[in-house]
Amino acid sequence: MTTTTKLDHPTFKMVKDAFPNKRFKATEYRGEPSLIVEPADLHAVLQFLRDDPRCAYDMLADCYGVDYKDYPQAMPARFCVGYNLASTSRQDRFFVKTFIDPSIDTSGIEEDPALYVDSACDIWVGAEWMEREVFDMYGIRFRNHPDLRRILTWEQYPGHPLRKDYPLRGRGEREHFRVVDRDDA
Repeated sequence: MTTTTKLDHPTFKMVKDAFPNKRFKATEYRGEPSLIVEPADLHAVLQFLRDDPRCAYDMLADCYGVDYKDYPQAMPARFCVGYNLASTSRQDRFFVKTFIDPSIDTSGIEEDPALYVDSACDIWVGAEWMEREVFDMYGIRFRNHPDLRRILTWEQYPGHPLRKDYPLRGRGEREHFRVVDRDDA
């Protein structure tokens, strides 16, 4: 496990012991521990963190995406998918992140075969809507998701609006709507 600061959260050691041949990076910022895993190991690590009684991260508080395009510091890859886990018995938080790079230009709407990670819906049922939001906003797809479709925009929406290369004024999707005033409502 690579460390950047003094890391004393016990979960780091438990994960490293459970997966001795896997590569991880651990960080801690303001007391919040984060484990960075390879995309192929994400599902197994999440399953371990929920099922091992010493960890007992029984609640998925959040699943989120981040686009690091043009970020001032070097990042492992452009996109991050993160899981904010909570142990309700210990009132403890633990973050798990994975990074993926696109293989094609992301300014369009084409599906990128490199922007896939395994779904956590079989681990936490509540992951379904959160992963759909990440898919809708960033275009990151989740393998084995039971209902991966847009949730915040319509099905034919021309892109993924939280990508940094999405035009600030959109791609014309606002100009095609009829203006509704108070008398029409």
